[in-house]
Amino acid sequence: MEEENKSRHQPVVTEESVKFLEKYINNASPTGFEWEGQRLWLEYLKPYIDTHYTDNYGTAVGIINPDAPYKVVIEAHADEISWFVNYITKDGLIYVIRNGGSDHQIAPSKRVNIHTDKGIVKAVFGWPAIHTRSGEKEEAPTLKNIFLDCGCTSKEEVEALGIHVGCVITYEDEFMILNDRYYVGRALDNRVGGFMIAEVARLLKENNKTLPFGLYIVNAVQEEIGLRGAEMIAHRIKPNVAIVTDVTHDTQTPMINKITAGDLACGKGPVVSYAPAVQTNLNKLLINAAQENNIPFQRQASSRSTGTDTDAFAYSNEGVASALISLPLRYMHTTVEMIHKEDVDNVIRLIYESLSDIEAGQDFRAFQQI
Repeated sequence: MEEENKSRHQPVVTEESVKFLEKYINNASPTGFEWEGQRLWLEYLKPYIDTHYTDNYGTAVGIINPDAPYKVVIEAHADEISWFVNYITKDGLIYVIRNGGSDHQIAPSKRVNIHTDKGIVKAVFGWPAIHTRSGEKEEAPTLKNIFLDCGCTSKEEVEALGIHVGCVITYEDEFMILNDRYYVGRALDNRVGGFMIAEVARLLKENNKTLPFGLYIVNAVQEEIGLRGAEMIAHRIKPNVAIVTDVTHDTQTPMINKITAGDLACGKGPVVSYAPAVQTNLNKLLINAAQENNIPFQRQASSRSTGTDTDAFAYSNEGVASALISLPLRYMHTTVEMIHKEDVDNVIRLIYESLSDIEAGQDFRAFQQI
C-alpha cells in the first residue's frame, strides 16, 4: 500500500528548495528578533513576486498583482520560541524566562546560542548529575531551577562577553532529513509555513499562472506570543480572503489522547480545520480543491479559537473570510520537530489549487439578504 501511495504522490519540493529550507531553518529567528530570517525569506521569494515590503516589526510581504483591488493573503508565521536572559548570578550562572512557549522540561543539557551585540556566545543548560541526586526526591526541571552556564565564574565575566538581561537565547540544533521521509529540526513551527507559501509563489511563476486578484504572501512575526504580527499586517493589507498555514499535532505518538486531541497523522495529508474563525464557504473551497486534485487531507475541529494567525485575520477589519491549512507535526516546541515530506508537498499543492479556484470579487457570505 505504501508503494502504491508513493506512485500517486506528486513531488513539489526540489533539491534547490530543500537547500533553502535547510538554510532557513538553521538560521535563528526568535520572536521579536526575526530580521535575519526575513531577509533570507525575501531573498528566496523575490524572483517570484512583483514587489514587497516590511512593516515596523518585521513582517515581510511579497505581492503579485499589487494594483488589483481584490486581495488574497496566504500567510505563515516566521518566529520561533526562545528564551530571554533574566538574571545573572554573582557566580556567572544565568536564569531565563520564556519568549513564547518554550518547554522547560527539554532544556537540561541542551546547547544554546546567546545572541549579543558582540555576536553569538555559546552556553549550555546545566543540570545536576544523577549521582548527586541519589537518595533524594527527584526535582523536575522548572523555570525556577533551569539555568545556563557559559563557562564564566562571575557576573562581571558574563557581562564582558556582551551578555545582559534581555539577550535572546536559541537552541543550536539544526535541520536534518530522517529516513528519507521526515524533515527534522527546531522551528519547523512555523518557518516551514513560510517555506511552503514561498514555494506556492515559485509554482505560480514557473507555471506562468495568472491570478485575477492581488496575492499577498505574508510571513508574519510574533505569532508565538499572541498572533501580534498578523494582527498588525491584516489592518495594513485589508484583505478580502486569507488562507493561513501553520502546524498542528500529529497524535500518533505516546502520551497523546486522541479523544481530546483528535486523530491526525504525519503522512496522511494537510489538515483542514473547523472552528468559528474558519469561514465555512472558503473552507468548502479548500476541501473541493483537495478532492478534485486527489490531494489527501485530514480534518480537525478547534474549540473557540484555532490558536493560529487565522484568528487574527478573521476578526480584523470588518471580518475577513479566512481558513486554515495545517501541517501535521510531531514533538512541537522541541528541537526535533518532525514533518512528513509528502505532507509538505501536499500543503503546497492544496494552497496552489485553492488559489486557482478563487475568483476576483468572490463573495463567500452564506447569504446576502433575506
